Amino acid sequence: MSRLRDGGWILPASLFVALLLGLLPLPEPLQPLRPYWLALVLAYWVIEAPSRAGLGLAFCVGLAADLVYGGLLGEQALRLVIMAFILQRFRARLRFFPLSQQALAIGALLLNDRIVDAAIHLALGQPTLPWHYWWAPLLGMLLWPPLFLLLDALRLGRRGD
Repeated sequence: MSRLRDGGWILPASLFVALLLGLLPLPEPLQPLRPYWLALVLAYWVIEAPSRAGLGLAFCVGLAADLVYGGLLGEQALRLVIMAFILQRFRARLRFFPLSQQALAIGALLLNDRIVDAAIHLALGQPTLPWHYWWAPLLGMLLWPPLFLLLDALRLGRRGD
């Protein structure tokens, strides 16, 4: 029962689905609005099942994403580890926030992720993302409550209660 409560098969399945959602082709005008699905799903697991999701999982998932998406090896790993570290640091407080305040905190983390991404691109001399890519953290913030409730229902075994 504790295995089910801590995620069971849902943790790897949700991370796999998040990885696939990142590969989903979008029309060119919607491309900048693509939420960082891996960060959102990983954030849920770091908050709700810290014994199963931490810095090591964030690093491994980030490396897998780098390989699957064909980006700079280690870039997403670094971004996810930074996010997981901040979440672990403030988990005790964040866990008891109302869902609306959690969404604001997740939005701030996703904005921080964009800043880290921009800093990596700047340090490597790569072109930075256009300004409209900065809207994605806002969309991620709006998606946090339904995603949280969905993963929570799956994790706790409440289907439609």
